[in-house]
Amino acid sequence: MTHLLYIATASLILFITLLPTSSQADSKTWHRSMRQALQNEVTSSGLTKSGLGIWVGEVKGEELLPIYTLNNKKQFVPASLSKIPTAAAILKSFPPDIVFKTEVLATTPVQNGVLRGDIFLRGGGDPAFVSEKMWFLVNELRREGITAIAGDLIVDDNRFDKKRSSRRTTDPVDRAYDAPIGALSFNWNSVNVYVRPGDKVGERAKVIIDPVNDYIQVRNTAKTKSAGRRTIQVSRKRINSRDVIEVSGKIALGAAEMVSYKNITEPDIWTGYNFKEFLRQRGIVVQGQVKAGVTPTAARVLAANESKPLRQIIADMSKFSNNFVAEMLTKNLAAEAGESPATLGRGVELINNKLVSMGLSRNTFEFNNPSGLSTDNKFTPGQISTLLFSAHKDFSFYPEFLTALPIAGVDGTLKKRMSNSTAERWVRAKTGLLNGVAALAGYAGRPDGTLIIFSFMYNGPQSLSHVRNTFDQMAVQLTSGATLQ
Repeated sequence: MTHLLYIATASLILFITLLPTSSQADSKTWHRSMRQALQNEVTSSGLTKSGLGIWVGEVKGEELLPIYTLNNKKQFVPASLSKIPTAAAILKSFPPDIVFKTEVLATTPVQNGVLRGDIFLRGGGDPAFVSEKMWFLVNELRREGITAIAGDLIVDDNRFDKKRSSRRTTDPVDRAYDAPIGALSFNWNSVNVYVRPGDKVGERAKVIIDPVNDYIQVRNTAKTKSAGRRTIQVSRKRINSRDVIEVSGKIALGAAEMVSYKNITEPDIWTGYNFKEFLRQRGIVVQGQVKAGVTPTAARVLAANESKPLRQIIADMSKFSNNFVAEMLTKNLAAEAGESPATLGRGVELINNKLVSMGLSRNTFEFNNPSGLSTDNKFTPGQISTLLFSAHKDFSFYPEFLTALPIAGVDGTLKKRMSNSTAERWVRAKTGLLNGVAALAGYAGRPDGTLIIFSFMYNGPQSLSHVRNTFDQMAVQLTSGATLQ
């Protein structure tokens, strides 16, 4: 009898154990409601389903439970979602406080304020070596009592190779977003061109280059007219081995100033000319020329400036989808791995290796461009979600990775999206946009502590503005649609 009672009791315990808990039942109900809400958004959008790729899942401990998928195994061009694997791989490879140095060196002594020889400006791959940092170096030299350099200003760009761009969508253009890369770079290798009307009708428009330097040549044929719409055109051309800014068209008397951002073609020489001008403004005259070269091994450091720590550089890249920073960091990855000079190809190879270690199967995705300014990259929505989940599980870099993502309604490329909705501050995601491509992927949080990972991708001819609005509405559903009972 005791034996039979034991068997009956054990069977009852097993039966109760196998019954779904209230929490499990509620979760399934919530998933069904959320799936229906997302399906309704897709249907009402009118978007062609074949052009959409969607993966949405809930993080449950060590699992990622799918809620809604559409074409989740189909490959799509991700555009700037490519910066998700770039950011994850680089943060996984480096400590978050690593920095990149820009140095000023010399081999000759300073006598009576004069450096008796050449001065060397050596780039260490800082993606954000800007005016403030250049002034820091100049002021260091001024405090050393240097008032003149008797030799040349040698720019050393040899940490990286001389291939200035990656495999991008089109041939290089003169826009700032398509700036070339170099281990010695300055102000994102772009120049600001300000145009104002002249003081009288018929006069030349006023053109101001910032920063002022001898690297840029200006050809200005723009005129001031009495009234009417502005027709100013600004372009950067390469003429006789010089970067020339050409300004043409007309601007009305009294019209507001306009600004155009153009890239340059020779990062190292551009940086050198700006350094020479900054020195001049602080009373240090370079008597020689700006030339490319190699810093001698015996050179001593006169001044050095460190970049922001990597965690802040990654935030600059992700929040503002900065292509230049993505490619600079990729070459730095190769350089830190020992390649000299570092190539983008080696950096991309190292990123691919990291993606495999994060759960992707080799040869099932294509990653050739770290910025995403290309149609060569191909990922499935499921693979993007896998990377986001893998990052979430790795506390060694996840906090920095999450912090770097744009916040809905707050900053970066999401500053003006999903404002005044339940997604504001509750969605952190990377955007993507190219001709025929729109994407949004990241994390959505809910007040009950639920964390959702999502990847929305679209490739096709329909209105990208409409696609983005649809994705925003779907993200809002993730934060406010169906709720646990």
